[in-house]
Amino acid sequence: MLTLLDRLLIRSYLKSYLICVVSLISLYVVVDLFTNLEEFTHGRKGMTAIVHDIGIYYGYKVLQVFDQLCEGILLVAAMFTVALVQRNNELMPVLSAGVSTRRMVRPVFVSALLMISLVVGNQEFLLPNVDNYVLENKKDMEGKKEIPVTPAFDDKTLITGNRAVRSLQIVRDFFCIIPDKSGHDSFTRIEAKEAKYVPAGAEAHSGGWMLTGTRPLEFEKGTQPSSLDMIVPGKFFLHCRDVDFETLIRQRNWWMFMSTPNLYGEIFKPGNSRLASLAVMFHMRLTRPVLGMILIVLGLSVILRDQNRNVFISVGLCLLICVLFFLANFFCKHLGDHEYVSPALAAWLPVIIFGPLSFVMFDAIHT
Repeated sequence: MLTLLDRLLIRSYLKSYLICVVSLISLYVVVDLFTNLEEFTHGRKGMTAIVHDIGIYYGYKVLQVFDQLCEGILLVAAMFTVALVQRNNELMPVLSAGVSTRRMVRPVFVSALLMISLVVGNQEFLLPNVDNYVLENKKDMEGKKEIPVTPAFDDKTLITGNRAVRSLQIVRDFFCIIPDKSGHDSFTRIEAKEAKYVPAGAEAHSGGWMLTGTRPLEFEKGTQPSSLDMIVPGKFFLHCRDVDFETLIRQRNWWMFMSTPNLYGEIFKPGNSRLASLAVMFHMRLTRPVLGMILIVLGLSVILRDQNRNVFISVGLCLLICVLFFLANFFCKHLGDHEYVSPALAAWLPVIIFGPLSFVMFDAIHT
């Protein structure tokens, strides 16, 4: 049952959390907008178009910024909630009444755990809908310029091209290599001047690529791969299951925007050049809620261990631990990305290091 003190701390935490989220994200948007304002206005006509592009870009960007700052916001909100209780001399009367320090801060931990669910929800349901192309191409949000193509595998079929135009959903100088289904070393290569992806639908020729201007114009009888349908000589339809247009134009750090189930499936696709980074990211998704709570326990332990310490010094020490915590996480991720350690160890190493330390520091709090 929630007591009056519990409700007070929960309300205080939620208020601090909301203030931190709005303040930090607003500060980022204002600074970033003034820094990149020229990129939004260059080549665009009319204030309406500029405001529209800015709204779309930062509508996506705030979700990414929140994802990057969420653990720090959880700690800062908890830190200010407890620090204000100490500063207003509200902690001593409660302790004098026989309530332990651990019992008093329990509502803060519960509130932080609830806010972590927002982090997971943003990561699994909102970030996968972010258009990474828009974030990486502020000067060409309409997708009219030609962009590079990244090779990809559909099962064992290699699909690639020279350049792509996002607004038209076409790939120029397209070609693919289709292996022989019989298991021999032979393969079929087909090139096309232009290819357009047709999303899966009720039509027979959907869920694949419509190729025009192909070489060869047609295949000899019995040599045409089963994944190809000839419409007319020089025009084929290539059936694909995994490689769509967005797959071929993936931008930098594209895997960071995938949901965890899709990220897990991506690991097992053949020919993936970022296998180590994908595996590390997958394991870090599993450890993220645990690390968030460990960070909060570490921060509150610093503040509550010496209740006579100046509150500003406690806050400074808490922020220092936060910096060291994130540096350690970044270093472990670097080790995993470059295959110095296994992906699972890279993700769980911060838990192994900081988990026992957090419990020792929290147990040392004077009650």
